[in-house]
Amino acid sequence: MEYKLSVTRSFSSAHCLREYKGKCENLHGHNWKIRAAFYGTKLDDTGMLMDFADIKAHLDKIVAYLDHKFLNEIGPFDRVNPTAENIAAFILVQLKNVKTENARVCEVEVWESESSSAIVSV
Repeated sequence: MEYKLSVTRSFSSAHCLREYKGKCENLHGHNWKIRAAFYGTKLDDTGMLMDFADIKAHLDKIVAYLDHKFLNEIGPFDRVNPTAENIAAFILVQLKNVKTENARVCEVEVWESESSSAIVSV
């Protein structure tokens, strides 16, 4: 059996897409929503794969770094285009450092609007 847990968080930030031929090349902002998922096959003695509070704490640190920022001015987006895909990949890499005995990050989804999202998975 495989278990998967996910937590969602949100943040607001601005960006502009370099080399993009359209209105998103201009400075604009989003109210981003992110979902991070962890998976595993073994529950701990309390019957949990991982405590939701732990996932939230790790995600909150990443959100604090991104919230109310002009993404093009902070690493790695000062070098990498701050697309939804690249933001999702950045968050996934940050969460790969979170290792528990039973769970590992498996997927991050980033919404730039209610109807548009990017998903990256391991």
